[in-house]
Amino acid sequence: MTYYNFNTAESNNYDLIPKGTIAKVRMQIQRGGLNDDEHGWTEGYATGSDLTGAVYLNCEYTILSGEYKGRKIWSTIGLYSSKNDNIWGDIGRSFIRSILNSRSGFTDKDDSPEATVARQIESFAELDGCEFVARVDVENDEAYGKKNVIKAAITPEHKQYNAAMDKASVKLMDWTV
Repeated sequence: MTYYNFNTAESNNYDLIPKGTIAKVRMQIQRGGLNDDEHGWTEGYATGSDLTGAVYLNCEYTILSGEYKGRKIWSTIGLYSSKNDNIWGDIGRSFIRSILNSRSGFTDKDDSPEATVARQIESFAELDGCEFVARVDVENDEAYGKKNVIKAAITPEHKQYNAAMDKASVKLMDWTV
């Protein structure tokens, strides 16, 4: 019989990351398999809730540097809800716009041709694996209690953006029209 000795394994620290922490993250979309060409939900990226009928992107964010490097945060980006005239979907679209601004180094007020092109994607595949600066939040989950979530992307007008984004490591992207 084989025995495994875990006495020397380090304990993981699963304490909450403080609300308001600014960090560069990589977003991975966990595919839910939902496709609807009419709404632009292709390649299986969208997830649908059988319980509520809501549609969302199920995201995993990995912190890329700093004190919390390697930690993961899971949260969703709303795409559709039949409740409240789809306010949840509108919030999700706004969040995706901020993600695109953050990853590309544009402010929300930048209406240049380059910024306009950077805010257009052909599919959610372009978000899968993207890196941007995020603000960590804390919310109460009915099943698990308090947990970390990402609900805001930080753009260049924020004083901590440049330090968090580490401009030297950002790939130069061609945002020409």
